[in-house]
Amino acid sequence: MAAAFIDKARITVRAGNGGNGVVSFHREKYIAAGGPDGGDGGHGGSIVLQVDDNMSTLMDFRYKRKYVAENGMDGQGARKTGKNGQNLVIRVPRGTLVRHAETGEIIKDMSDSEPYVLCKGGKGGWGNCHFATPTRQVPRFAKAGLPGEALDVTLELKLLADVGLIGFPNVGKSTLLSVVSKAQPKIGNYHFTTLFPNLGVVWVDDGVSFVMADIPGIIEGASEGAGLGHDFLRHIDRCRLLVHVVDVSGSEGRDPVEDFETINRELVQYSPELATRPQIVVANKMDIVEDEELVAKLRAKAEEEGFPFFELSAAAHQGTRQLVQTIAAALSTLPPVTVYEPEYVPHAAITDDAGQEEIWVEEGVWYVEGEWLRRIMANTNFADYESRMYFDRSLREAGLFQRLEAEGIEDGDTVSLYGFEFEYQH
Repeated sequence: MAAAFIDKARITVRAGNGGNGVVSFHREKYIAAGGPDGGDGGHGGSIVLQVDDNMSTLMDFRYKRKYVAENGMDGQGARKTGKNGQNLVIRVPRGTLVRHAETGEIIKDMSDSEPYVLCKGGKGGWGNCHFATPTRQVPRFAKAGLPGEALDVTLELKLLADVGLIGFPNVGKSTLLSVVSKAQPKIGNYHFTTLFPNLGVVWVDDGVSFVMADIPGIIEGASEGAGLGHDFLRHIDRCRLLVHVVDVSGSEGRDPVEDFETINRELVQYSPELATRPQIVVANKMDIVEDEELVAKLRAKAEEEGFPFFELSAAAHQGTRQLVQTIAAALSTLPPVTVYEPEYVPHAAITDDAGQEEIWVEEGVWYVEGEWLRRIMANTNFADYESRMYFDRSLREAGLFQRLEAEGIEDGDTVSLYGFEFEYQH
């Protein structure tokens, strides 16, 4: 039944690749030397995250795990630039934390309404019209488009609520939320009524309101993964104030003080910091109390812990207005809802990683591999002399030949770059 609410999902996202630039020459009757006119490739589409307040779970990501944006189109002759790939917009609930799947570092807290570019599309390659010079008037090479960024990320929903209703199942949290806000949670007289958190906006006065979340019932052992509680404890991580609802009616033979202590024990085990949040203790179902002694014991315990204590009946709408006003007053003195700062530092697109290549010798052949080399080779037309000269110059400027000489290479030795072989000459 826990699958009714999905609050964690792992997905793979990949931005579109840039389109390739093209080699083309202007050909027109009566024009002897039209010159190069190869157009640039279009940029690849990016992966963009956008908050959608109509979403309350990550259910959409349960079955679809891979998201790929459009590639850019290749350029064309007559200096025509290829069409850009379309951005892929992924909608997520407000309060979704985006983490790097491997390191767990926070990439972005989707708490605001601004779109966030998670993966940038690759840039389109240049057409050969860019490479014409007075000495190289017929460039027969163009640049390939760059690959789009790719990431494996974990989406984790942490509700953006000011107030979290905590307590055992069936103590009246859903009823209280429905009475003080316009939220319409399903309510029934059985355990685990709430299988996913419900949020409601509570209007107190002109310009004064707060968001309240009904967190599903926590049971003993929840911090260790028992029942549904462990799945939902993360949703009170952001809450500034906890309203601890306790059933004092005695109708189920429960001890209110024992229930109160059990829930707080679970909070401490899950997060000691969370357990230090301000609490208001609410004795609910006062209209059907069977033993006044139970109420007195809970009041004494709350006062001992230094928590404000309220008696009310959510179902009978008794005492709810006073509770709401007290909550609003308490919130006015507390810091705002936590927004998590990014921890993940993305690796910059590798454009200048020369020097990080791998060099080794086998049977007299020098092998060199590196990401920057792969990119330069993708942009080289080895059938064209000028393109090969451009390639040679790029290797020299990157200092590769200098590093090979430091390793002991000699004139006449064979160098292999991803299968492309040439004889080394100083």
